[in-house]
Amino acid sequence: MRKIAFWTLFLYGIYALFFAFYLFQWTDSSIPAQYKGTSADPATFLTKKELMLTEQFSEVKNFLFFLSIPYEWVIYIFVLLFGLSARFQQWAEATVKRKWMQTAIYVFWLSLLVQVVTFPLSYISYSVAKMYHISTQTFSSWMRDELIDFWVNYAIMVVIVYVLYGLMKKFEKRWWVYAWLCSIPFTLFLTFIQPVFIDPLYNDFYPLKNKQLEAKILALAEKANIPAEHVFEVNMSEKTNALNAYVTGIGSNSRIVLWDTTLERLSEDEILFIMAHEMAHYVMKHMYWGIGLYIVVTWIGLLLTNRWMKRIVGRFGTLFRIKKWNDLSSLPVFLLLISLLSFAASPAMNAISRYEEHAADKYAIELTKNKEAAISTFQQLTRSSLSQVHPPYLVKLFRYGHPTILERIIFLEQQ
Repeated sequence: MRKIAFWTLFLYGIYALFFAFYLFQWTDSSIPAQYKGTSADPATFLTKKELMLTEQFSEVKNFLFFLSIPYEWVIYIFVLLFGLSARFQQWAEATVKRKWMQTAIYVFWLSLLVQVVTFPLSYISYSVAKMYHISTQTFSSWMRDELIDFWVNYAIMVVIVYVLYGLMKKFEKRWWVYAWLCSIPFTLFLTFIQPVFIDPLYNDFYPLKNKQLEAKILALAEKANIPAEHVFEVNMSEKTNALNAYVTGIGSNSRIVLWDTTLERLSEDEILFIMAHEMAHYVMKHMYWGIGLYIVVTWIGLLLTNRWMKRIVGRFGTLFRIKKWNDLSSLPVFLLLISLLSFAASPAMNAISRYEEHAADKYAIELTKNKEAAISTFQQLTRSSLSQVHPPYLVKLFRYGHPTILERIIFLEQQ
């Protein structure tokens, strides 16, 4: 046990040092020489102070991102090494007889432990965003969101784990196939209810107050053959200075949403460009393609998890105090493998997302025919979020579901 614990911490330390040197010493985020002085050059639209803050904030934010993911793996490994998972299962079985209640108790203790141990990193991320004036959220409001996150994720996790381990018990060889089949309607259900039941837990949503602007957006939607009736705005200014807009939900619950910060700081033409971009996702059915891709990735992930989970428990089950691979106490192994596979797949998933976002940019400029508004929109997005125009390669690979601002502006310049 000590050997595994030592190597886990040692490798995490090496990983953290690598990204510390990579982000703070080895990489250069300045744009290529051929783009100096163009509208993609941050020096042309940011002040010297804004340039400095952009580099500082982006470096810290990216470092915290790369620290947080394997930190979760370390937690699961130590939960297994110290037999905490087995103890949680014993407590649950000793407390109640019904399986679903045992699952609820076990998941609660595991979720609470992970929440407590990851809290320092979450708080540091919040504090950094507050320090650089990206976040405007009070500590009490931030804690409220953290608690909502915990209970929403807990409720969803209880359902998933109860069904998952029920299938593992009943179908030891093919459980992953049935789990995959169950994940399809469950994913569609969550996507359908999110705009109406989950998102309003965090913020207030209401129809766009500026009816003249709404009329222009709806006219744009009609031009794109989108049967939209309302555009929603959300009071994000209580939490952030960043700008955003997005499409969420499916079917009758699909929504186009604008942050109120976007409405306050962008011109009408810039907002119309953003709306055209979001409409492109609807027209090109990116939401459905995304769900389809998620279903395919889930199939591969569950197949690999089935194989590796049995091998890991077979080899280390005694050390972890897990009697069988399909005991509830094996959940940290399952979560560890899913997290590892998700991280490994993220570069490919991000690349597909960047392709879709580029297609949406292309559609938006064809629909609005306003290159200047599009360029100024991306410049404003850079300023409001203190994002690097030309981030390091590994940051783009693992973090960016959108093309970089440099790529987006250069594309527009060439139109």
